[in-house]
Amino acid sequence: MSTIPNILVVDDHREIRASVTRFLERNGMRARAAKDASEMDAALAEDSYDLIVLDVMMPGEDGLSVCRRLRVAGSIPILMLTALGDDDDRIRGLDLGADDYLPKPFNPRELVSRVRAILRRTSHRENGIGHLAGRRVKFSHLELDYDQAVLASNDGTAVPLTSGELKLLSIFLERPRATLRRDELALLTAGRELGPLDRTIDNQVSRLRRKIEPDILRPRIIRTIRNEGYCLSCDVEVIE
Repeated sequence: MSTIPNILVVDDHREIRASVTRFLERNGMRARAAKDASEMDAALAEDSYDLIVLDVMMPGEDGLSVCRRLRVAGSIPILMLTALGDDDDRIRGLDLGADDYLPKPFNPRELVSRVRAILRRTSHRENGIGHLAGRRVKFSHLELDYDQAVLASNDGTAVPLTSGELKLLSIFLERPRATLRRDELALLTAGRELGPLDRTIDNQVSRLRRKIEPDILRPRIIRTIRNEGYCLSCDVEVIE
């Protein structure tokens, strides 16, 4: 990340683009605006950015499709803007690899706070926090190829993971047999606190379990610890 963060704001509403860009600049960042995916691509071709603020609902290619495409191409952090109460878009965005989300309408100060939290977390990751990159990891009956984001089981079945699933699984693999609270998982995956009715972590764990548990109705790899959180209940071996 550069000394002065460079942020790309992608939203089809002119007023939102202008206000977000202006507020980011007032808080010590560089910012450029794009009205759609085409303008975003042009901006990315001309400059490098530390983070993209990305609206979900846009004409042409929508934000979820853009997020999926950006994750295939690289790891630039993404803060998604979603419609208030649209849980499906929020969950899909996180599963596709978005780093955080913010529902509209939002407080500009909260947006800046979330941008800074993502940048801090990204900076830590780039400085070497997290030791699974480039490794193959065995746990239970599965083997994870971290760089390919693919799980292989003993019978040879290969299952691809989304960026969000890989991020969540990595957190468990780096802390085997430790009980992780839901709010702790939210901070580790998205740098934010959970609201009182926020089921994001439970939904993400449920999706991950569908790919790793032999019996989804009786999970034994990621166990639910009642009134506490979740625990990876097996040993982990880094094999290369």
